[in-house]
Amino acid sequence: MDTSDRPIDADWHKKTAQETFNAVWDLIEKKDRSDYETLVMIHMAHTSVYHWSFVGEAVNMARGEWQVSRVYCVAQMAESALYHARRSLDICLHNGIGDFDLAFGYEAVARALKLGGDLPGSLQQAALAEQAAHQIAKSEDRDYFLSELHTI
Repeated sequence: MDTSDRPIDADWHKKTAQETFNAVWDLIEKKDRSDYETLVMIHMAHTSVYHWSFVGEAVNMARGEWQVSRVYCVAQMAESALYHARRSLDICLHNGIGDFDLAFGYEAVARALKLGGDLPGSLQQAALAEQAAHQIAKSEDRDYFLSELHTI
């Protein structure tokens, strides 16, 4: 079905992208998440990225791909986590996105590589993440990032 002639409801896409992104966090942080809730978490993370693809900028896509990667790490699905981590990092690198987002791009790759059993690769990416952390402008963002990096 060709939908190219349909107008895009930008407000609806943005609202849906934001709501699903935020709802994913609730499930990531849930301690006793069921298998079904894990599946819902994965679907919602993808939904958020999908809706950002209509109305977001590159930074929204980088953050969305990062979240999808994190969800797959939580779900113990290393191959999918790595795919989306690399997408997040590539979006940052190809669009000149730095600061918090670039550091988290490297963090996502490091986390996914470790989950997949590639400790040397993970350590290399974690070192790049730590270097990128020095470019995070806000000290509270840098501190938060480093606390997350150290959970790998």
